[in-house]
Amino acid sequence: MTQSAEHAQAPVQPSAEELPELLRMLNDATSRFQVSHDQLTAEVSRLRAQLRDADEQLQRSRRLAGLGEMAAGIAHEIRNPLGSIGLYATMLAEDLEDRPEERDIATKIGRAVRGLDAIVTDVLAFAGEAKMRLLPAPVDELLEAAVELSGAVGGTAGLRVEIEAGPAGLDIECDFGKLRQALVNVIRNGVEAIEEAAAQGCTGQPVLRVSAVLAELPEGEAVVFVVRDSGTGIHGEATERMFNPFYTTRAVGTGLGLAIVHRIVDAHGGRVSVSNNGPRPGDGATVEIIIPRRQGRAARAGNEHGRANA
Repeated sequence: MTQSAEHAQAPVQPSAEELPELLRMLNDATSRFQVSHDQLTAEVSRLRAQLRDADEQLQRSRRLAGLGEMAAGIAHEIRNPLGSIGLYATMLAEDLEDRPEERDIATKIGRAVRGLDAIVTDVLAFAGEAKMRLLPAPVDELLEAAVELSGAVGGTAGLRVEIEAGPAGLDIECDFGKLRQALVNVIRNGVEAIEEAAAQGCTGQPVLRVSAVLAELPEGEAVVFVVRDSGTGIHGEATERMFNPFYTTRAVGTGLGLAIVHRIVDAHGGRVSVSNNGPRPGDGATVEIIIPRRQGRAARAGNEHGRANA
């Protein structure tokens, strides 16, 4: 090997003047790599959490769908004989007009039948088919109709109900009746939580806020409906079981309200979440219902197919 070849292969040594600049460039590159690594790690964590939430919602939807099919069959079998019992109880009460004590018993039977029929109605609402009539609907009308139908205004002493419908002219493609029912159920749940907080001695004016905002999500535009109350909040096993059918922490009710909400939201391709506003009773809870502003082609095709077969 010649001397010139050895000289060509020798590593280039930076001069004393170049070394600080090279070290600075190396530090800058290392910092950029670290930032990129941190960003990628955070994004992976976010995607994992999002995937976990989506998987939980999918599993919950499948369980509710299976339970819905079973409940529908049972409810239909119950409703017919229940109607006959109610009719006979009414006829019996009329025949016992001159015997007050016996007539009262027949009247009580009639009331019990009506209570059972209300439960069957809730079961059928939970088990109802997901066929929807999708049409554009003004969001402000949807919120106002839900608040009015819930009976929140004037139903609880001192309750202040606030409605904020987002930007003027905001609309959403949905089944108006079904989505309104979902909001009604959530609002009523919030009002009951506020009444429980008052019974536990919580002070301060009770407030229920019902709002909707337009949000830009990775999958497109969505309307976020928010119901925020100043009630007792969600605690214990209710956090995990609140969407299960027939689960309730209250002395009355079927425990189907939030299960129906989940079914309706799922049919719209949306999702629902619940969180506490704080750790104490009276801090309340917030329910968020996120619905795509425009339903996809598949949903519209299913909707038209449902209408054709109706």
